[in-house]
Amino acid sequence: MNDSDLDSLASVPAEPGEVGLVAPQDYTSDEPFAFDCGRTIPGFTIRYETYGRLNETADNAILVCHALSGDHHCAGFHSLTDRKTGWWNNIIGPGKALDTNRYFVLCSNVIGGCQGSTGPLSTDPETGQPYGINFPIVSIRDMVRAQERWLRAIGVKRLHAAVGGSMGGMQVLEWGISFPDFVRKLVPMATTPREGAQAIAFNEVGRQAILQDPDWQDGNYAAGEGPRVGLAIARMMAHITYLSDASMARKFGRRTVARDGKLENAFDVQFEVESYLRYQGKSFINRFDANSYLYITRALDQFDLAERAGSLETAFEPVTADTLTIAFTSDWLFPPDQNRAIVTALLRAGKRASYAELTTDLGHDSFLLESPQLYDLVRDFLAS
Repeated sequence: MNDSDLDSLASVPAEPGEVGLVAPQDYTSDEPFAFDCGRTIPGFTIRYETYGRLNETADNAILVCHALSGDHHCAGFHSLTDRKTGWWNNIIGPGKALDTNRYFVLCSNVIGGCQGSTGPLSTDPETGQPYGINFPIVSIRDMVRAQERWLRAIGVKRLHAAVGGSMGGMQVLEWGISFPDFVRKLVPMATTPREGAQAIAFNEVGRQAILQDPDWQDGNYAAGEGPRVGLAIARMMAHITYLSDASMARKFGRRTVARDGKLENAFDVQFEVESYLRYQGKSFINRFDANSYLYITRALDQFDLAERAGSLETAFEPVTADTLTIAFTSDWLFPPDQNRAIVTALLRAGKRASYAELTTDLGHDSFLLESPQLYDLVRDFLAS
């Protein structure tokens, strides 16, 4: 946000239900941070945004945990010229399910990310060069432990809830396990206690698209450069897994792209779905780092609560929070049975847990899209 935007903030009130203009902030820890892999860095930075106000008892905070391709900017605008709001703007704001009149909503870019938090793009103080693939291997638990240090440092004494979908849901589960006394409620959505072989396979194909791109250069590429083609292909393929056959058929079908004249070759864009995927790939490479993509997908693959604890029920023994797990019928990336397994294990472990399965044909990304039924579920659970 620049000075002119700040000057305009007072004279441009937020629209009803909107958080309006927001500015990212940075928290920097000068204390060493030890990763699960055994390596330590001398400190780290977490970039974050907040919406609403922290109450006097510092316990009305709701942490939003982002998915693989997300970041800290989940609501509002950064400037008056922005064309898009944050990625979960439909659920965050005054009077919305994550009601900023009532709650202090926060979201951070995960450690290992590429939107301001410490990750492969950051400078290694020992070499003065970007970490690249010399960055420590990151786990979901590492992401949560870095968040916990940040939240305590900025004055949050307890989370009213942790909420998130997909990889965000994994972080939510980890919050309940690693810091049971710090969080009251858990809302994991469209997630899993461990990925299946198919999800791991999709991640590996995406990684190989990056690793086989000559511009990857063993991870030692300059800022603004790197394996742009490989990263775009990885994004195109991953994006397919976030949708469903029905939603793609409705949105694109077999409609072709209007063009003047003949195709230059047989492999020019012919179908609207091809054009859409190429657009997704091109836009992604302008905001994401290839090495971060490698690290974060590996963190997803290695997340396995049952293996870590011996069983899923044992993994959930520390949990004290109430949990609402939400699944979507058309999600074939992390299907309903994987979400039900979370609730079943929680109940077997004697925890307070409930389950909701929403009928939709929008696929894995259903938790991001407009859904009054989802909003009501979340709002009622948070207020209960």
